This record gives sequence, C-alpha cells and structure tokens, in this order.
Amino acid sequence: MGNSSENGSKVRYLVVKEDADGQRVDNFLLTRLKGVPRSWVYRVLRRGEVRVNRGRVKPTRRLRLGDEVRVPPVRMSEASPNNAPGAGLRRRIESAILFEDDDLLVVNKPSGIAVHGGSGLSFGVIEVLRALRPQAPYLELAHRLDRDTSGLLLLAKRRPALRQLQKLQLAGRVEKRYLALVSGRWRRDRVTVDAPLKKNTLRSGERLVRVDPEGKAAVTHFEVVQRFDQAMLVQVRLETGRTHQIRVHAAHLGTPILGDSKYGDEAADRQFRELGLNRLFLHAWRLDFPWEGRRGGYRLEAPLPDELQQLLDRLK
Repeated sequence: MGNSSENGSKVRYLVVKEDADGQRVDNFLLTRLKGVPRSWVYRVLRRGEVRVNRGRVKPTRRLRLGDEVRVPPVRMSEASPNNAPGAGLRRRIESAILFEDDDLLVVNKPSGIAVHGGSGLSFGVIEVLRALRPQAPYLELAHRLDRDTSGLLLLAKRRPALRQLQKLQLAGRVEKRYLALVSGRWRRDRVTVDAPLKKNTLRSGERLVRVDPEGKAAVTHFEVVQRFDQAMLVQVRLETGRTHQIRVHAAHLGTPILGDSKYGDEAADRQFRELGLNRLFLHAWRLDFPWEGRRGGYRLEAPLPDELQQLLDRLK
C-alpha cells in the first residue's frame, strides 16, 4: 500500500492478492471503491489516471497476482451516500434471490433491470446486491442477461468460483435454456439457426446486432413447446453466447420474439399488448453445469414471471 487517507483524497497503491488474480481492473476498482459511481471508474480509466505497474490500462485488462494498481484520489462528493439504490429496488432484488451457497448466488432477474449500471443507469443487479451486502468480501457477475430479459443470473461469491464458471462457459459446459414466445408458425417442431452475428453501433449510439457472414459464429436451437393461433412458445438452447443472439436469430427465421422493440414485429406487438404483454417475452429458465466437489453439479430453474404465465393462460 502507498499513501492514503480516511476520505480517499490521496493516491492509493493496491497490490493484487490471490482473491483478485485474473479479475478485470474495472471490477477490481468497483469492488474496492464502495459507493463510487461506475461512471467515475470508467472516466479515470479512460483518462489514464489508473495505472497497473505504472502503465495505462483498458477496463478489460485482467490483473495478475502481485500487480500494483494506482488508484487516483476519490473525493467524498463522488462517493455520496445519496448515490445508493432506493429501498424499492433493494426489496425487488432481495426477493428475487433464488439460491445461495458458499460459491454462488442466483437471482431471478426481473425484466427491465440491467445486470450492471452504466449507459445512463446508476444501478444494476450487481450494484444493488453489493449495497445489500456491504460486508461481502467478493461478489461478481458470472455472465450477462439483456436488460429486458428476465430469469436466471449467476453471481460468484469467491474468486475461484468465478474462475471455474468462466472455464465451464468457455468449454461450452454451461447449458442455458430460455423460454420465448415468438410470432408466427414453423412447420417443424425443432429448428436450428447457425448464422454468424456482427455488432453495429448507430450514430445515435444504439447497438444493433445483425446476421453477417463476417460476424462471430452463433448457433441457437429452438424447440416448440406449445402452439397458439398466431404464436408459439419455444424452448431455446444456446451453443454460443453472443449479444442479442436469441432475439436476432428468432427474427432471422421470420418469427421474432413478441415484445421485442428492437428486432420485433410492430403490428404483432401491438396486438399482444392488447392481451397484456408489455415486455419482451424472453426468460432464462434453466441452467445446468457440473461443479467440482458437488455430485451431480447444479440444475437451477426459475419459473416464468406471473405476467408471462398469465398471458399464456389467456392464449390457451
């Protein structure tokens, strides 16, 4: 450690210990600067005020055991106690916790809440959970869900647990299943889409993903669970985890997910809004993966939210 003071008004030097080995530098800072806005962390990284072993770094730089991280001064106004999640949001996230043990914390994320703050959002699931558990030594997102998607979200409570999850995901051993209501009909009960995806950023800053031969490989398996007059409830299994993958592949088939304002069918969405659908009908409902020291690994399930189940009941 180098110079520091009670209110963080001086430069600090933090040495990376075993629990942070392999952690991204942005997440390293966010876990150690409780209450400081994400925007401040990314601003000082962009300006080069954060140094690792005296060199400038990008937010995605992964730290190694023994690295020295220079943390610039933090004024108390930047860590204001007013910069905290509201009581209502705290209650929503706390009541959404489905499972917890020494390694993992699993949340049934509500639709409309981002997994982390940024892009104009002060708080996401991770910031709320850290505020709920200020004494927790470690809590990190193990994967992502779109803001409008509900369902299973994994968080690691220990650095080794995060590393194990990352290895499993890279090896394709975390089986992710979703439920989606799509507009239209297929003749077959099972459809696989193998179509590469490429991110595009519009002038407005909005991010769109398109099927593009020059994009990254993406494979999605769809299976019909139930057919309705103008829609199908489908189970979706991912082989890859690209941004907006299910939404883009469903639209690519000509059967977009209902309630999808970005890739959907406006006329169909209008019709289903009259039936009470006011969100994206996409829910991460099941996760299966092996786990060292746990016989049978994990099988985690999150039931459909009430508003989606009620819509299906009306369609029946």
